[in-house]
Amino acid sequence: MSRRLLVTNALPYANGPLHMGHLLGYIQADIWVRAQRMSGNEVAYVCADDAHGTPIMLAAEKAGMTPENYIEGIRQGHEADFAAFGVAFDHYHTTHSDENRELATLIYTRLRDAGSIARRSIQQLFDPEKQMFLPDRYIKGTCPVCKTPDQYGDNCENCGATYAPTDLINPYSVMSGATPVLRDSEHYFFELGKFEGLLRDWFAGAFTGGKPVANSGVAAKLREWLDGGLKDWDISRDAPYFGFPIPDAPGKFFYVWLDAPVGYLASFKALCDRTDLQFDDFLAADSNAEMHHFIGKDIINFHGLFWPAMLHGANFRTPTALHVNGYLTVNGAKMSKSRGTFIQARTYLDSGLHPEFLRYYFASMLNETPVDVDLDLKAFEERVNSHLVGKWVNIASRTAGFVHKFFDGRLAAQFGAEEAALWNSLLEHYDGVAELYDSGEFAEVTRRFVLMADIVNGHIAAKAPWAMAKDEAQREALHHVCSFALGAFRLLAGMLKPILPATIGAAEKFLAAPIVDFDDARSSLHNHTIEAFETLMGRIDPKLIEAMIESSKDSLGAPAEAPKTPKKKPMTEDTKPAAPNPASQNADAGTIGIDDFARLDLRIGKVSACEFVEGSDKLLRFELDAGPLGTRQIFSGIRAAYAEPEKLVGRNVVFIANLAPRKMRFGLSEGMILSAGDGGSDLFLLDADQGAKPGATVR
Repeated sequence: MSRRLLVTNALPYANGPLHMGHLLGYIQADIWVRAQRMSGNEVAYVCADDAHGTPIMLAAEKAGMTPENYIEGIRQGHEADFAAFGVAFDHYHTTHSDENRELATLIYTRLRDAGSIARRSIQQLFDPEKQMFLPDRYIKGTCPVCKTPDQYGDNCENCGATYAPTDLINPYSVMSGATPVLRDSEHYFFELGKFEGLLRDWFAGAFTGGKPVANSGVAAKLREWLDGGLKDWDISRDAPYFGFPIPDAPGKFFYVWLDAPVGYLASFKALCDRTDLQFDDFLAADSNAEMHHFIGKDIINFHGLFWPAMLHGANFRTPTALHVNGYLTVNGAKMSKSRGTFIQARTYLDSGLHPEFLRYYFASMLNETPVDVDLDLKAFEERVNSHLVGKWVNIASRTAGFVHKFFDGRLAAQFGAEEAALWNSLLEHYDGVAELYDSGEFAEVTRRFVLMADIVNGHIAAKAPWAMAKDEAQREALHHVCSFALGAFRLLAGMLKPILPATIGAAEKFLAAPIVDFDDARSSLHNHTIEAFETLMGRIDPKLIEAMIESSKDSLGAPAEAPKTPKKKPMTEDTKPAAPNPASQNADAGTIGIDDFARLDLRIGKVSACEFVEGSDKLLRFELDAGPLGTRQIFSGIRAAYAEPEKLVGRNVVFIANLAPRKMRFGLSEGMILSAGDGGSDLFLLDADQGAKPGATVR
């Protein structure tokens, strides 16, 4: 049966632009939402800017603006960046809205009237120089639990502990550096301890039919906090403060963390007001709909303890599930917005990199656990170039032309026997893709995608349609091979549609066959007419990544000081001098022992693709099927010897498999293909009998 889902993302704070760490969680949620819709479920997907708090007030003051004008400019920037990366909310709101004020006040008054709000005087840290009470994030000190220095006043980034700012050891004001002093102030508290039973039932799936509300590791952390005893939660702040005033409490405002999650409901209410959706259908205590929150692991305490208790106490439904993502690192270095070690989303876009490349890379790293993801920029380049361009786009680019040239763009009415068997094999791998998306196993989806693409490309390489096209007697077989390939191309497109919505949209136009849902993608397109193929995406130019790094070098770390002596220009296949005469080389080589020879890992590779390299008059780019070693990309300087590189597809070659990968301006070369001759046009690839399997060791 179709499910009704309300899906939210953690709210970005309205004090600056989005960075790559933000995008991890938003892309994860957007992929999940798109997959749910392809599974036939109804989804309302909302988010908002988190726009309240002292930091906003101070940033606006520094900018010489009202807080309202300041947060509006930030919101517009956030919306533009989300749209550019394909994160498509049904409504994007702000917590500084009438809907949020009304709902935050309603939740508070219901909790107050039910006896869940307490008032008492507390001692609070006060900056004697700035003459104001300090918000938690404007106080730092040593964590009282793990003793890590330089931690914020509400929770420790090192051990995850939560505490009161007064618990910090050696606290200091972030604003002035002064040592804060304690002053009395009456505050309002949400009595969280009254909801211990509710939270234990919620963790156990009492409201979700027994389904876990979070990954087992996340749930274990929440139970650890629960078992440690629940403290009352301070939900008020003193003026001056940018936020909503607490009813009947002059000079007191709701703490930003009270009205921020209420922003989910406020954004949804604004969506309901302009559509036919009914708020209570999703949020009433007895709702049969689902509510899913996608959040970072640094805020699970708010969403896993305070938020469900607040909702239940105010007679709203509790969340169905928390989907938690880890932190993002860049080239192995931890990102931290407060320390500036981040690449901004806009910097990525301005560098010219396709935003869906990042969506694919993130998807290939994500599963249902809150794993940290490293944006290894070299791996990012190689994965996109290999998986998306070298494997998937390559299928269509190698076969669509023959369909138009010989068959007027019409696919065959049926598959040949061999293709039909392969098609059934692909469908077996495709089975369960919707369930994988639902459980958050995006990395497994991309793993299957690569496996299936390799099967298709292997068949294309074995049949060599470019050779078949020269023989009129093989027209029917050619039609079967190309029709199978393009049907498989569409099947793979359906698999990736939640990840690459814009690119798959272009593929659907080329195929003249929109992919409505996951089941629809299984159609083999027999007797169907396609449009002319146009390039869907190109390989990543390493210069674009270099430009992004240069623009972000302050956050990625400045390069080491240049040496005083001039550096020689690095050699590439295009710039290194011609090889010396082979005879003189051999004369100087001397003899070697068996141990020297054994160090070379010589393997058989079957050429699955070979093409000219744009911008080089010497190189050919090979893709080799190396059996258990996977697919290898190798650049070889033999272009002068082979004017028709496509004729090399299907041949066995010998290559060095344990040669250190070499970064070239065209991509990464992962080995060396052996050839004989004096160079230039006098080069001949070493061959092996067809009985030698890809990956076999040369002894």
